[in-house]
Amino acid sequence: MGSKLSAILFDLDDTLFSTSDFAERARHNAIRTMIAHGLRMDEEQAYRELGEVIAEFSSNYGNHFDKLLSRLPREQCWPGINPAILIAAGVIGYHETKSLELRPFDDVQRLLRRLVTAPLILGIVSAGLQIKQCEKLIRLGLLPYFRSDAIFISEQIGIGKPNPKLWTTACAALEVDPRNVMYVGDNPVQDIDPCNRLGMTTVRSRRGTRHNDAAGSSAASYEISSFNDLALILTRDFGLTLPD
Repeated sequence: MGSKLSAILFDLDDTLFSTSDFAERARHNAIRTMIAHGLRMDEEQAYRELGEVIAEFSSNYGNHFDKLLSRLPREQCWPGINPAILIAAGVIGYHETKSLELRPFDDVQRLLRRLVTAPLILGIVSAGLQIKQCEKLIRLGLLPYFRSDAIFISEQIGIGKPNPKLWTTACAALEVDPRNVMYVGDNPVQDIDPCNRLGMTTVRSRRGTRHNDAAGSSAASYEISSFNDLALILTRDFGLTLPD
């Protein structure tokens, strides 16, 4: 494209790490921990029921395990047990998975280490709850690569995806022209379409995650299957010199 880049902004979920894979492991571990503490239920059946709770109340709902128990017959599934114990067990199982298994994609840190040497602003534009999204950045070990004033989370900004105002707010705060900004995301409707409307350079990450087969109304400037592809694009088309 040959245009000058001032900033590269990244989506978080399913772009820098596999939200889908992590969530599946964490939810299974939560159910196993609840079973270990007295829940009388087949793991797969309980996992499916938890999935229904999440689908009905959203992944950002704060009381998934409470709601799960409220849907189950007490005398059959948790007779004589204080429900708070089972809820706490589910929370522990889920959060222990965060400590042990929340990791970025293998090539993410290598690219970010190379990019911090470039004359670019590196930032995040993510949909979600501000504390939850920042916790992910810290646990993933990625926070040091991004400017502290370049992290924009929809709850905190008060604007959600796919409203283009989320990105115009970010660009205004960073004092950069959207036409000189690259956005990397995985969702064609939530990430690519709104940024295309602003004239941003858009990069769609296709790693086989939950939005891999989704279609938007416009094509991304680039499509990648790994961040090695992104490094090639940045050196070939934008003239960046990235150390090995």
